[in-house]
Amino acid sequence: MTAPLPVRPPEPPATTVPLHKAPGPRRPSRLLAPLRQTGQLFALALAVARAVFKRPFQFREFIEQFWFVASVTILPAALVSIPFGAVIALQVGSLTEQLGAQSFTGGASVLAVIQQASPLIVALLIAGAAGSAICADLGSRKIREELDAMEVMGVSPVQRLVVPRVLATMGVAVLLNGLVSVVGTLGGYFFNVIMQGGTPGAYLASFSALAQLPDLYIGELKALIFGFIAGIVAAYRGLNPRGGPKGVGDAVNQSVVITFMLLFAVNMVLTAIYLQIVPPKGG
Repeated sequence: MTAPLPVRPPEPPATTVPLHKAPGPRRPSRLLAPLRQTGQLFALALAVARAVFKRPFQFREFIEQFWFVASVTILPAALVSIPFGAVIALQVGSLTEQLGAQSFTGGASVLAVIQQASPLIVALLIAGAAGSAICADLGSRKIREELDAMEVMGVSPVQRLVVPRVLATMGVAVLLNGLVSVVGTLGGYFFNVIMQGGTPGAYLASFSALAQLPDLYIGELKALIFGFIAGIVAAYRGLNPRGGPKGVGDAVNQSVVITFMLLFAVNMVLTAIYLQIVPPKGG
C-alpha cells in the first residue's frame, strides 16, 4: 500500500500594496453651508405654502396656536408701542420745530408709526416671544424622534404642525398691527399735545392732509409678510436642531437672530417698492 501524499496547506493570498488611496466622498465646503441652509429655508416656505391648501386642515391646532401667540404678545406689544410712539412724536416734533413746520408734526409721526414702527414692533415681539416657543417645541419633538415617528406613520409634520403655527403667527401679526398702530398713534398724540404744546386740531389736520389709505395697506401687508417670516424661520430651526438639548437652545437663539436680520432687510425692500409705486398724497 502506498502512503497518501501529504496535503500542502494553502498559501496565504498575496497582499497587494495599493499604489494610491482611493478618494473618499468629498465633503461639502463650509462656504456653501449658508447657501444650502438658505435653500432649505425657501424649500420649507414653499412646502408650507403648498400644504395650506391640502386637507385635512388642522383647525383645532390652528386655534390653539393662535390663542397662544396672541396671549404672549398682546400685552408686551401694547406696552412697547406707547413709548415707541412717544419717542417718534417727540423726535419728529423737535425736528419740525427747528424747520418751522410744526403743523406737519402729527402727519409725519403717525405715518412713521403706521408704515414702519408698528409692523416691526409686532414682528419682533412675535419672533422673540412666540417664535422662540415654536422653535423650542418643534426642536424638542425632533430630538425625541416624534417627527420621525409621524413620518413613519405617513403623517406630514409640515402639514400637521408647521402650517397651523405659521398661519397663527400671520393672523396674530395682522390683528396685532392694528392694535399697535392705534396705541402708538394715541401715545404720540398725547406727548405731542401735552409735552410739546401742540394743538389737537393741527395734529389731526396734518394727518388727514398727508395720510392716505395705501399707508394702512402697506402696514398690514408688512405685518402679514413679517409674521410669515417669523413662523417659517422658527419652524425651520426647530426642525433642524443639532447636538441634542443644547442644540435646541442654540436653534432658538439662531431663529430669533435670523428673523431680526430678515425683517429689516425685507422691510427696506418693501418700503422702497412702496415709495416707487404709490405716489405721495397731493403729488
